[in-house]
Amino acid sequence: MVITGAGFAGMTGLGVAGRIDLRVYYEDTDAGGIVFYANYLKFAERGRTEFLRSAGFQNKKLMTDSGMLFVVRRVEADYHKPAYLDDQLTVVTEVLEIRNSSFAMKQTIFRDTVLICEMLVTLVCINLQGRPVRVPDNLKAALAA
Repeated sequence: MVITGAGFAGMTGLGVAGRIDLRVYYEDTDAGGIVFYANYLKFAERGRTEFLRSAGFQNKKLMTDSGMLFVVRRVEADYHKPAYLDDQLTVVTEVLEIRNSSFAMKQTIFRDTVLICEMLVTLVCINLQGRPVRVPDNLKAALAA
């Protein structure tokens, strides 16, 4: 499924995309039943985690076997429309760029075909001491495949 939106639409990825569907629960909303803005970051995290899992990489296994993990260095978010209690949302995750120790992703959140939120996220690969390390070649290959 390829979905494009407005604000970041000019940015093209490497052609690799993943998607997850999720439901908005009461805990995700404010008193008016509208999704609290920071919870979109949680939705995006789930999208990135499942995207990596579908490529064969589990965060816990990367940490225990390779001593590495990913941290968010930067997020830029555009909120286009509100999402509400009980909405079914789709999070689309795609890789934009892979560098030596980091990679950039575009994440879009939709309700049906309505664009709710777009994010540009930069992740850095670090070791357990918090120092940047190279993104493993097998992960680079999977992200660029």
